[in-house]
Amino acid sequence: MVLGAACVNRENKEEQEELLREIRRFAEREIAPHVREWDEHSTFPADVVRQLGQMGLLGMIFPAELGGSGLSYVDYVLAIEELARVDGSIGIIVAAHNSLCTNHIYLAGNEEQKIRWVTKLASGQWLGSWALTEPGSGSDALGARTTAVRRDGGWVLNGSKTFITNAGHADCAVVIAVTNREKKSHGFTAFLVEKGTPGFRPGKKEDKLGLRASDTSELIFEDCFVADENRLGAEGEGFIDAMRVLDGGRISIAALSLGIAHGAYDAALKYAKERRQFGKAISEFQAIQFKLADMATQLEAARVLTLKAARKKDAGQKVSLESAMAKLFASEAAVQICNECVQIHGGYGFIKDYPAEKFYRDVKLCTIGEGTSEIQRMVIAREILK
Repeated sequence: MVLGAACVNRENKEEQEELLREIRRFAEREIAPHVREWDEHSTFPADVVRQLGQMGLLGMIFPAELGGSGLSYVDYVLAIEELARVDGSIGIIVAAHNSLCTNHIYLAGNEEQKIRWVTKLASGQWLGSWALTEPGSGSDALGARTTAVRRDGGWVLNGSKTFITNAGHADCAVVIAVTNREKKSHGFTAFLVEKGTPGFRPGKKEDKLGLRASDTSELIFEDCFVADENRLGAEGEGFIDAMRVLDGGRISIAALSLGIAHGAYDAALKYAKERRQFGKAISEFQAIQFKLADMATQLEAARVLTLKAARKKDAGQKVSLESAMAKLFASEAAVQICNECVQIHGGYGFIKDYPAEKFYRDVKLCTIGEGTSEIQRMVIAREILK
C-alpha cells in the first residue's frame, strides 16, 4: 500500500484502522524475521527503509504537494507504535527522519527550501538526520561549540555533533551551530548540509546497548562551507526553532516508547499463557496476573497522554507541556513494562532466544533521547508555574 493524497484530512476510522493493519502486516513480514540478525550485527536495514519511503511512511506528517502522505499526528503516533512494537530501531529511524530533520525544514524553511528538500525527504528519495547534541553539550544544548562563521556569501562550519540518528546513512543533516555566542539562545542558526559537501562527513559509529539497527554516529565539520541559501530560518533563531521541533519530536519518542512497551506486553502475555509451572500456566498465579494488570494499565495511560498531545498538535496548539508529559510518562512506564516482561520470562528473559531482553535494552533510550526524564520534569515545572 502507498499512502497518498487520499489520506489527507481523513476522519474515517476505518481508513485509519486499515492503514495500521497494512503497517502491521508489513512489519511482521519484512521486519520481524530479521530483527535478531540486525541487532546482533548492528545492521542498518537500508532496503526496509527504502520500502517505508515507497509506502509513504517517511513523509507521514507532510502535505501531498510536498511529497508527503498528509496524515495527522495521531496517525503518525499510531504508525510509529506499530513499527516499534516489532523493532524499536525502525521506529526511531522513521521518527528522527519525520519529526526532527524534515519537520525542521518544514517549520523554519522558506517555500523554495521546502520544495527543494522536503519533497525529497517526504517522498523517501532522501533520508535525513538532525544534529543538535555535541560531545560536551547534551542537556545543556546552549553549551554547543560547533560554530558557523560568515564568509563570501555563506558560512563556514567547524565542530562536531554526536549521538545523531541516521547520521551515517543520511543524505542531508539539519545542523544547529553557534553564530553569535553573546546572544545566548538567540545566537544559534540552523543550516541544511547535504551529503558530499566538502568538509562534512560522518564520524564514529556508536556501539550501542540497544536500538542497534538504527545508525547513531558523529558528524564532523572541518571548514565546511555552506551557502546562505542553506540557512534555515532567521539568523540567530536556530535554537528557538529547534525547541519548537522538539515539542513534536517528544511526541514521537512517546510513541516509540508505546511501541516497545506494547511489544514487551504482548510477549509477556503470550509467555505467561504458555509457560507452565506447578501443573498450570503461570498466568493463573496472582503474582503474574498483577504484573500483567499493571503493565496493561501503564500502557493504556501512556497511550492516552500521547494521543492527547498528538491531537493538540493536530489542532495547531502549543504542546510543550503535553509533549513533555507524554514523553516522560510513556518512556518511564515503558521501562517498567519491559522490566516486568523480563521478570515474567524468568531465566528465559535473560537470553536472546526470547524477545524480552531486546525490548529491555531498546527501551532505555526513550528516557534519554530528545531530552532526558529530568529535562522533561524541568519543562513541565516551567509550564505549570507560568
